[in-house]
Amino acid sequence: MAQTYGLRSRRALAAGLFVTALGAGVASAEDAWVRGEVRLNLRTGASPTHRIVGGVKTGDQVRILKRGENWTRVRLQDGKEGWIPAGYLDPEPPPGIKLGLLETEAGDLRARVDALSRENAELSRGSQASGARESEQAAEIARLSEENTRLKAGARWPEWITGAVILSVGMAFGAVWSRMSGRRSARRIRL
Repeated sequence: MAQTYGLRSRRALAAGLFVTALGAGVASAEDAWVRGEVRLNLRTGASPTHRIVGGVKTGDQVRILKRGENWTRVRLQDGKEGWIPAGYLDPEPPPGIKLGLLETEAGDLRARVDALSRENAELSRGSQASGARESEQAAEIARLSEENTRLKAGARWPEWITGAVILSVGMAFGAVWSRMSGRRSARRIRL
């Protein structure tokens, strides 16, 4: 009995190596989804006689590790590896999964649009406030420029008039004083 079991396991090993050698097609891993309305057994080898270690169903995402003639070696999302019959994998997710992914993406995009709309409204309010401050500052600059011009040009004439009045009063007072004092002016020039 022990010899029969050993012979059987060697034959299974040889068959597995033969199938592996024939199906050494794809060396790099790629993602795929189980298609159709099925539930497939995940097996330890590339034949229906190998032990079942798990299962996959429609919509499950798997990583393709190796493609054989009739079997494909895959890794599940939870890390389990095994063989499933070839022809049940699709590079695109099924419509139900794709719809869910698109709905999630649409929700994310809606949230982003809402956030950008709020940011745009906030920037518009800031721009309006900035424009109001700018017009207030322009009015203040115009008022200060006018006041500065008025102070520069108009501030000198009172000084000139005051000086002229003082000079005129001084001359008049001098003329009156010289006549009242009775003193005659000397025609001689003293050096």
